[in-house]
Amino acid sequence: MAFQLIVLYHHPEDVAAFDKHYDEIHAPLAAKLPGLRAYTVQRPVAGGGQRPAYHLVAVLTWDDEQSFLAAMASDEGQAAVADVGEFAGSGVTMTTGPSGSVL
Repeated sequence: MAFQLIVLYHHPEDVAAFDKHYDEIHAPLAAKLPGLRAYTVQRPVAGGGQRPAYHLVAVLTWDDEQSFLAAMASDEGQAAVADVGEFAGSGVTMTTGPSGSVL
């Protein structure tokens, strides 16, 4: 069963600086994680006039939990984790676990 890391980025104080760092530095770092099978990013839009709960949502998928753990322990994983503190000062919420398709 696939294993995912979902990263929910809280709203930054400086949106332009956050987006620039994410797109130009962080995403390329994360894309190099060993064994990564899929990596999607969503920038939620306001619904019903209300601000979305998060500024950006990233979903990273590996074949299994062992592949995920190996990726996080790698040099690339350590670099990506360390970089989060460089641009996500407003905080992040992360969740991991097995995933499967419903449809």
